[in-house]
Amino acid sequence: MTTNYQVVLYGASGYTGKLTAWKLAKRGIPFIAAGRDAARLAAEMEKIPELKGHDYKCVSVKHDTASLIELLQGKKVVLNIVGPFMQLGLPVVQAALAAGCHYFDTTGETDWIMRLKKEFGAAFAEKELALCPANSYMWTEGTLAAEIALETPGIDSLDLLYYGDSEVSVASTMSFLRMCTKPMYYLKGGALVQWPWATAYDVTVPGIHRVLKALPWGGAGEPVWYEGDPRVKNCSVLFSLGNQEIFMSILGLLQQFETDHRHLDAAAQEEVTNAIGKQVTQVEPPRELPEVHRNVVSCQARGNTKSVSVILRGSCAYAQTGVFAAEAAMRVLAGKHKAVGFGSGSAIFGARQLLAVQAEEGYLSYEITQQ
Repeated sequence: MTTNYQVVLYGASGYTGKLTAWKLAKRGIPFIAAGRDAARLAAEMEKIPELKGHDYKCVSVKHDTASLIELLQGKKVVLNIVGPFMQLGLPVVQAALAAGCHYFDTTGETDWIMRLKKEFGAAFAEKELALCPANSYMWTEGTLAAEIALETPGIDSLDLLYYGDSEVSVASTMSFLRMCTKPMYYLKGGALVQWPWATAYDVTVPGIHRVLKALPWGGAGEPVWYEGDPRVKNCSVLFSLGNQEIFMSILGLLQQFETDHRHLDAAAQEEVTNAIGKQVTQVEPPRELPEVHRNVVSCQARGNTKSVSVILRGSCAYAQTGVFAAEAAMRVLAGKHKAVGFGSGSAIFGARQLLAVQAEEGYLSYEITQQ
């Protein structure tokens, strides 16, 4: 009997794609591994020990809207892991909408998130489909901490910090370099305000004595998620790395971009950031190790007379992204999504629910302090 595959993993052969395939297999979800080269897909899937005996098939598809519509017809979920998303994501979203398929991706690019909200949010909601970009460690994890803080009445301001020690994939490098050269926003008084270009800030990370440098890192998804949310007036997000030498080299690249490339048109800027990204990261890293690749998300939240601190301590940010993606597929297939249209993973599935899933996988714990 032929499987009626309901989940498409688009970009399965990449670093994050393989981790997502692992997490889909763990949940017993049959899937189509899709990309441009079926032979390469098959070879990369063979490298995943957890897929042995699992039900999946590899399908080649052209990266255009018509071909992707044909692939997604009759499917319920597409997990899009093909980035940079502002460069490559549009045909996948258009195809998902036309085929009646719930859409999730792993972007960190704020301009892409804003574009989906503006151009596709209403259309997906009308078809009762989820439209969920950044269903990934960045920027879903911050909403987990934020939503816990917002459970306290009167909290209206969110100061978020991501701190990580993970190595970076090839696609992620190109993606974060382009997004750090585009307008980056924080939420102030309910309105989006642009961060200064290529500017670092001093931060303190819970559990670390040193003062570290941090960047807006594209502005993040949380200010976009909370724009228009009556609970939230202010929301800012910064990102720091444990390896501050690498961090300072990234800052130097961004400052050089301002000097040498800011005057270029948008297309030329994209070519520059792609080229720099391919020079910075040339090979995919090995799987993360919990003992090495640790992360922290800190949410310091305020109201007029109250404050709440929520600290998420975890490991393996890319594997967490695989969990978020696979869990989204499982919950949609089971009809357990709480919302449709444009929204964060927390809005569509519930922050407490996603937090519990990551804890069950051994990737995350949290602490809450109220004052």
